[in-house]
Amino acid sequence: MIVRKLLFAASLLAGSSSFALAQTEIRWWHAMTGANNEVVNRLADEFNAAQKDYKVVPSFKGSYADTLTAGIAAYRAGDAPHILQVFEVGTATMMAAGKAIKPVAELMKEAGQAFDPKAYLPAVAGYYSTAKGDLLSFPFNSSSMVMWYNKDAFKKAGLDPENPPKTWPEVFEAAKKLHALPEHKTCGFTTAWPTWANIEQFAVWHNTPLATKGNGIDGFDAKLTINSPLFVKHLENLAELQKTKVFDYSGRTNSGEGRFSSGECPIELTSSGFYGNVKANAKFAWANAPMPYYPDAPGAPQNSTLGGASLWVMGDKGAADYKGVAKFFAFLSDTDRQARLHTDSGYLPITLAAYEKVKASGFYKENPYLETAIKELNNKPPTENSRGLRLGNLPQIRDLWAEEMEQALNGSKTAKAALDSAVERGDAALRQFERTVAR
Repeated sequence: MIVRKLLFAASLLAGSSSFALAQTEIRWWHAMTGANNEVVNRLADEFNAAQKDYKVVPSFKGSYADTLTAGIAAYRAGDAPHILQVFEVGTATMMAAGKAIKPVAELMKEAGQAFDPKAYLPAVAGYYSTAKGDLLSFPFNSSSMVMWYNKDAFKKAGLDPENPPKTWPEVFEAAKKLHALPEHKTCGFTTAWPTWANIEQFAVWHNTPLATKGNGIDGFDAKLTINSPLFVKHLENLAELQKTKVFDYSGRTNSGEGRFSSGECPIELTSSGFYGNVKANAKFAWANAPMPYYPDAPGAPQNSTLGGASLWVMGDKGAADYKGVAKFFAFLSDTDRQARLHTDSGYLPITLAAYEKVKASGFYKENPYLETAIKELNNKPPTENSRGLRLGNLPQIRDLWAEEMEQALNGSKTAKAALDSAVERGDAALRQFERTVAR
């Protein structure tokens, strides 16, 4: 009797071991931090609990740029993850990666997963699709840039917290009043992702080109135009305000976002996806508003462009692995899940159904700041200047732009000289990318 029980127990153990071995592991490399890192882990846990054939294993790999670099290096070493989160400025680089990627439209079709690209918000799907409309990567944490502001600080400075500044001149004047308060002497306002804020989003919001060829969408032979008068004027204004810290530079990425949530900087332009961290860490009343614009710029404000990141599927994986990735993407596309992701994180709902569900629930009436980015994207029908951008080597070009902006802000160069240099150096990087793609 004892022997039979032992044999039965052994068979159960053997069966559970076989089950564990049969489970296919899906590696997901990402760049999400803080509250959004918790969202990533929760999604993986929920998927893993919902089925037993696959196990998604998320791994934080540093900043967006670090994650992209790690993914490329891993592919070359033959050890790429299945899923790589890539920020929007890496789109052209990934598009040109050839066999290193598996297009999402192809993946879903081969795996037999129901998939309708028209189910996604047009502004979101269009950014990550070919000219024919085939989705290359899976939209994930899509966002746009908004202006976050400290309502308590506004009240203290005699500003109306229910009527935030709409134009850049109004922002400058509000920031001067805020800076006059002792607690904001180090910062009247700031921006995270300064090139995204003050070049990329600035360009499309003002319906002015930052590059030829439709900002690179119509060809890799685009040339930069960010030294035109509107860009120069804006950088001149920032450089002048930097002298007194009415404006204060916060670095090249989003590392300075904590300056807002801590209360140091009462105004900050950054991603709508900052919502989760603001909600968790700010000890004051806060809100957001659309990006400011120059009222003398014809047609402004136009529409914003997409930020955030998408999920790219890496090449050279087996059919069973790809089936698991496709199943995970279908899981992520669920309407209820997308609606919750949006309300939890502040990132855009990627499907039309999720947006309509949240809207119908009355959620935006109580939480209008989560609809700001959506309204920006849909403010006006996109033009050739505002439908987005697709420039090769853009992660590296952003660093070149930032170097030149920093020299203007610290007084080493005039704004015009800095932007002329940014164009010259950026064009050289574009030509290098063009030659690489042509090989």
